[in-house]
Amino acid sequence: MLGDPRTVRVSGDETAAVFRRTEDADAEKRPDDYRGKPVPEAYVWCNLTSGNGSRALWLLLLPFMVVNLAHWMRPTSRRMKKTVRTYGLLVRLTGLSLTVLLVAAACEVAIDLTAWQCAGTPECAAERSWLGFLAPDASGHGGWWSQPGRRLALAALVPAALTGLLWYLSQRTWSAYESQTPLPHQADPEEETGRTALGRPGFWYGRRLVARLRAAHTAAGFLTVAAAVGTSAARHDRRPGGPALLDALGWILDVTLVLGAAVVVHVVWRRGRSENKLDRHLDEKLIRRLPLGALTLLVLTLLYAGWSRPGWTSEGRLPGNATFGGIALVQGLLVIALAVVARALYRTAPDPRTALRGFAGPAVAMLSCALGGVMSGGGAQRVADWLDGSGEPGSGGTIDGPPVLLTWQASVLPPLLVVVAALCGWLGVRTVRRARRDRATIPSEYPGEPKDAARSRRIAGTRARAALTDRAPLLVGITSAVTLLLGAGALVGAWVSEEVPSKAAQGLPLFFEGAAETSQALGSWLIGFGFILFVTWGRRAYRDPSARRTIGILWDVGTFWPRAAHPFAPPCYAERAVPDLTWRMHTWTRATRATGGRLVISGHSQGSVLAAAAAWQLWPSVRKRVALLTYGSPLERLYGRWFPAHFGPAALSSLHREVDCWRNLHRTTDPIGGPVRVIPDGDGPQVDREALKDPLVYGRTEEHPLPAPILGHGDYQADPAFAEERARLLARLKPAVPAPRPQTPEAAGQAPTVTAVPADPPDTAG
Repeated sequence: MLGDPRTVRVSGDETAAVFRRTEDADAEKRPDDYRGKPVPEAYVWCNLTSGNGSRALWLLLLPFMVVNLAHWMRPTSRRMKKTVRTYGLLVRLTGLSLTVLLVAAACEVAIDLTAWQCAGTPECAAERSWLGFLAPDASGHGGWWSQPGRRLALAALVPAALTGLLWYLSQRTWSAYESQTPLPHQADPEEETGRTALGRPGFWYGRRLVARLRAAHTAAGFLTVAAAVGTSAARHDRRPGGPALLDALGWILDVTLVLGAAVVVHVVWRRGRSENKLDRHLDEKLIRRLPLGALTLLVLTLLYAGWSRPGWTSEGRLPGNATFGGIALVQGLLVIALAVVARALYRTAPDPRTALRGFAGPAVAMLSCALGGVMSGGGAQRVADWLDGSGEPGSGGTIDGPPVLLTWQASVLPPLLVVVAALCGWLGVRTVRRARRDRATIPSEYPGEPKDAARSRRIAGTRARAALTDRAPLLVGITSAVTLLLGAGALVGAWVSEEVPSKAAQGLPLFFEGAAETSQALGSWLIGFGFILFVTWGRRAYRDPSARRTIGILWDVGTFWPRAAHPFAPPCYAERAVPDLTWRMHTWTRATRATGGRLVISGHSQGSVLAAAAAWQLWPSVRKRVALLTYGSPLERLYGRWFPAHFGPAALSSLHREVDCWRNLHRTTDPIGGPVRVIPDGDGPQVDREALKDPLVYGRTEEHPLPAPILGHGDYQADPAFAEERARLLARLKPAVPAPRPQTPEAAGQAPTVTAVPADPPDTAG
């Protein structure tokens, strides 16, 4: 970024820092040497998303990250604060259901498949020596751990440990990435940032909400484990002739679990984000007592389940079908309700550029639920196949396998993939047609050069593929709608089919039974393969830096936003990067004696989003001394369409008015960046420059004897337009008048700074 291998860190730490060339390290002390030219520096933030190998393990948190994105995708609204709060509440409840689903899947694997079915079946346990101490002998007796309740209590430690790990990671990542204090605001936030919430004092400091949600989700995890163990033992104690004391304890346990669940939902329901002020207050009693209370109840439940019950034997499978069916039904109803609320918000301020006409949030929330279902179902299917050895679970094997609903959910995967493949094929045909249509017009853009059919074909193909980004809403919308319909069909199929070990589809008409069985078999294989591929990719990324950088690009988009819906999502790097940039910009522009108080902030790709967010956080007086240069920017093409409430036309127009000047560079071959489409007031300067030529030259010339590359999204600084626009911005900025005036002319420095915010991953941060 700085064009010099000799760099020095002038501010920051190993995670994120500002660098300069070595010769520019003390530029403020030598203003005469920089009179009339800028002091370039680069803010490098790549370690926030693709640093060490542990980032690859965040792939397991992907459903949580996706549902968190749905929170920020609400449409722009006018005077509907209650509806906006309802939208946030529904997304938070959807996130809570994902936590329960993940922990329930861990309970299914550890408690039902392993401790109940396999350890309770002598044939299955005989093939697993590590389960020998849990298994009963041929006469139905065994060691101390062979009783079903004690086996379940021991296996419950696995999902409980998973819940504790998620709590620890959320606590640790907050301290490491998101605990930076934003710049104190100068005036009333409503007066400054009425067009977008990104400039509010507490937007990038969501500590209180994250702590509350962390406590609630941790408690929900522990309660889910307690319900999986305790209700099984209570169901056995309610049989005729059972001990009256244990029966009473079982009812007390059930009532306590219901009350605990109500408290968790109330905590999630009660409070959303607080952005109008920097909220440093923590609900200390709540965030400590709620998880501790749930953990205490879990311990008591394990003691209750471990009570001696000599006549209890494990047969069949635990009633997980009702559990997973209830979770799927609740998630479907939440997504439908979210769609109704999103539509109501969109109708108050409709914008045709908004992705899916306001339904982007519900569609993405549906995809997060589908990802959670794939991960839970895939894990259960693979573990069941592994435990059953050569047999097929539920079809003559030694164990019955996972709940029928998970098998039905696996059956929806083949038709969903068929729909996605058809959509991709249709988009491919349209791309080919567009490339053929544009091929004939490309030579006219490079007059005076001979035509080259192969060259025109490559340029047209690159442009057509770059335009596919604008079709992403269609793909997401159709995929989400089909997923919702197929998920409803899976629920109905699991309900009407007979729960017998041999066939999950039995009870349907003959034709549908055969189709369902085929789809179930294929879907079970696909979902298991997808889960293995998912884990393998994470393992490879842990060891391979290049793969880790690829995953880092995914986190660039997914973890830009604060954790407003799910506390176990990967940490928000912008809660560190935006305060860093804001403080740096503020201190530079305030040092008028040495610098003149002028600054051009230059952002590429995701760096342009950080630059805009940081500019909104500045004081109005400081913002007027800042120029903005963006290139390859997704500000409108991606963020403006998918997050209209925060990057919509009104927000970007206000940014244009509030900074001193703004120019944006883009290419038609860029699949990510594009124009920001800001209409200037009156005769003001345009923000978007005409699309840059890419490649710079069509064929071989004396100045370019080798073919010029098609740059696409990268290397904007190689275009002469970049230096030209930067020089214009520097010339337009006026030095601030220091107060008091300096004693000598030399003290009034004339050197502005150019702070570059590169895109991630680190190979472009350079």
